[in-house]
Amino acid sequence: MRVLLTFDTTHHALWAEEVAREAGIACEVVPAPAAAMARCNLALEVIPEELTDARTALREAGVPFVPFEMA
Repeated sequence: MRVLLTFDTTHHALWAEEVAREAGIACEVVPAPAAAMARCNLALEVIPEELTDARTALREAGVPFVPFEMA
């Protein structure tokens, strides 16, 4: 399963990548799938085992995001 975090802006997507990497969370910026209906064409992919840590880090930093799960 792929876990993506989607964003409203490119700025938020790149900020999220920076926050996640500083927190030691493995991540990759990828194209947001059309099914996510994200306003930004970028998403942050994290492994499911690190999703909780990623959400916590982004919330603490104030980065707005929407989780999206793909099979």
